[in-house]
Amino acid sequence: MGTAVSHMNSIKTVSVCGLGKLGACIAATLAARGFEVVGVDIDREKVTKINEGLAPVDEPLLAETIRAGRSRLRATVDPRETVATDAAFFIPPSPSLPDGSFSNEFLLKAMQPVAKAMKDAGKKNHLFVCSSTTTPGAMDAVLIPMLERELGGICGRDFSVCYNPEFIALGDVINGLLEPDLVLIGESDPKSGAALEQLYKKYNRNSPRIARMSIVSAELTKISLNSYITMKISFTNQLRLIAARHPHADIHAILDALGNDSRIGKKYLRAGLSYGGPCFPRDNRLLAYTARKVGLEAPLAEASDRVNERTKEDLVERVQAMARPGDMVAVLGVTYKPNTHITEEAAGLFLAQQLKRRGYRVLVHDFAATPANAPSLHEFELISNWEAFKRNPGVKLAVICCPWAQYRDLPPTAETRVFTPWQL
Repeated sequence: MGTAVSHMNSIKTVSVCGLGKLGACIAATLAARGFEVVGVDIDREKVTKINEGLAPVDEPLLAETIRAGRSRLRATVDPRETVATDAAFFIPPSPSLPDGSFSNEFLLKAMQPVAKAMKDAGKKNHLFVCSSTTTPGAMDAVLIPMLERELGGICGRDFSVCYNPEFIALGDVINGLLEPDLVLIGESDPKSGAALEQLYKKYNRNSPRIARMSIVSAELTKISLNSYITMKISFTNQLRLIAARHPHADIHAILDALGNDSRIGKKYLRAGLSYGGPCFPRDNRLLAYTARKVGLEAPLAEASDRVNERTKEDLVERVQAMARPGDMVAVLGVTYKPNTHITEEAAGLFLAQQLKRRGYRVLVHDFAATPANAPSLHEFELISNWEAFKRNPGVKLAVICCPWAQYRDLPPTAETRVFTPWQL
């Protein structure tokens, strides 16, 4: 190893490349916790907003956090500004490909100009931290070889790489970053892992378990954690479908009892709808892909996905049993969870689309998703005034598909039946 990397024991200045839903929150929280931060993005509008002290994306607590660290946070479109920092975090999108693997395209596009800037400046020992989820093996087979070519050096000797994905929930990203259960670090060499561990000890408000391991171990850990949670959700939905065929079975009583066993626990043991969003479905499918790539199967991951799709169809069937084609149905909540505008793989959006295809008149409402931030909503009639709708729904059936707290007090009327898959 030599002493070349020794100065990295202390990371004081960081660059954050990719100022999207997660990157903007990482940059803001690092600055608020005392680090000097340079945000880098190709989107000039995001850069301008951060430099004006404004949130570039919608996320609770982000605006306040940016204000709290404003003296230590700036943004730029110039990747050369990363050279003066001790470490660069990369959080561009990593979209799914049709086979279930994740694309490396945006990570390569984000890392390449930073590596070139380091080479041009003659800078050694930079730490490259990947926070976007990658296909297991991609760091070692694709991303690190690209960095070695661009930098003309050897990873672990002339520069370092850590894989450091975050486990956060949209709508609660700031708290999730500052107070995680687990910090996961895949390291190219022990010194870089130690440097990143020290950063987290200053950054986190709690004292999470910091798990350090090889890069591919960390890649497998990230997707396995989410795949395990999806398996738990699908198990509850599988059980709910079975219990529904037994007239005297109460799924809520069953799950409440199961959750008292400490080996199972109550988290995510709630019968209701399918899982959705940008991480759970994709990470679970990625685990199945990863198994296929090495000549194995991941039948549990594949079954979780099948049960999840069946759960979506079951919701459509239950709603069809309550209203006839031609009837007006209101779908309330088309985001995959409250406090975010993301509709990716959301049960409510799936229901609205299916009902419309089957000849129902569909009205849609959400407290965060709009056609501007969720283009899938353009095909629907929107409920623009919630208070007016609440007083006089004028629909045959209202289906609550996302547990926004404001939906709790929607009263059923003589004309309108209110259906909630969870009995809120």
